[in-house]
Amino acid sequence: MVTVLNREFFLSEIVGRRIYLKSNSIGKLKDLVIQENAGKIPEVTHLLVHRPYGDPRLLIPWDKITLISNTEIISEITTTEGYELNPLDNHIFLKDYIMDKKILDMDDHEVEVVYDVKLLFQNERLFVSEVDFNRFRILRRMGFKKLANYLSKYKEGSSISWLYVQPLPETIGSFEGNVKLNVLKENINDIHPVDLADILEELEGNQRIAVFNELEPELASDTLEEVEPRVQRELIRSMQKEKAAGLINEMSPAQVAGILSVLPASEADEIIEFVDSENKERVQQLIDQTDENIMLYSTQQVIKRPVDTMVKEVIDNFREVAGDMDVIMYVYVVNADNILQGVVDIRELIAAEPEQTLGDIMTDNIISLNQDDTLHDAVDMFFRYSFRAIPITDESDYLLGVVSFHDIKGVKPRLD
Repeated sequence: MVTVLNREFFLSEIVGRRIYLKSNSIGKLKDLVIQENAGKIPEVTHLLVHRPYGDPRLLIPWDKITLISNTEIISEITTTEGYELNPLDNHIFLKDYIMDKKILDMDDHEVEVVYDVKLLFQNERLFVSEVDFNRFRILRRMGFKKLANYLSKYKEGSSISWLYVQPLPETIGSFEGNVKLNVLKENINDIHPVDLADILEELEGNQRIAVFNELEPELASDTLEEVEPRVQRELIRSMQKEKAAGLINEMSPAQVAGILSVLPASEADEIIEFVDSENKERVQQLIDQTDENIMLYSTQQVIKRPVDTMVKEVIDNFREVAGDMDVIMYVYVVNADNILQGVVDIRELIAAEPEQTLGDIMTDNIISLNQDDTLHDAVDMFFRYSFRAIPITDESDYLLGVVSFHDIKGVKPRLD
């Protein structure tokens, strides 16, 4: 049985996800193989896996997939032997053959271009339900996910059911060429600072700086306040000190302190000299107190189960339970008093036998934070152990919450 957290999603959202055989990473999803059914929508039959180091690509049958999460795809097979791609097979590769192809009308006039493909999970099977010709979808594939989502809201009705799509001519080859993005000043300055912050966080460094430099000063100041520390640091470093000071002087002392606290002390000291004299002392006081408690970043929306819970029970109910959780790649084993007894990685869960209990497979040598630790303490621990989430406990091992690496990944470890 396969578990898919989202019943509907776009092809561009799943391509590139890491593939695991049980708990071993083997590569990333390159494409999906589809089988066309007369009068019906196509069905996904295989996953094409790109492997590093020149290893041959793999074709994993759909019925060998057990989990598609928001970040990973897990298969039940244990060896790659026998799953290598045979170039002689006549497969229809969804991304390679369909994406970026022209949609022609019955008179062979070009109507639209396929920028993305919508997938539908139903009855344990994955189908191609729609082709999307919203031109903003291509921004998602270039790394502009937030910008694509924002702009797509203004172009409704930009997809058609696959039932209306005729098979494309075999003579149409793979897409070649470059796709470029032009961000218009008159559009970018109409976006809310919170949305702009999300957009900037998704972009690459040079793209991010180029977009930020197009913003009007007041909007730039509001947006700088909203972005994560990693991006704040990068944007401030890209500016002349006088310009950076001009932006932060539009903020309150508390906001300025929050911005400067993410910079090395030498750089913060340079910029603080440009801060208005009446605010400078207050800003410095606040900077000295900005190492925040990790509980501010924690969540209690995690999967918790007793030690005697069977593996089969967790897997059978995983999709229903995980939909409401903030952390889904670990199961936390607790007793009736919420005392943390162990942790189970979802990959270990899928690799286990259905009749085993969580107590049989859990890790009881637990690495955890305590409620007095700071954000920087957590970052240091994440970089030391490469966990995807870390529990927070008190001196009695009571589970107070969990902090996800996703929520703090913009902060860098301290350089001691």
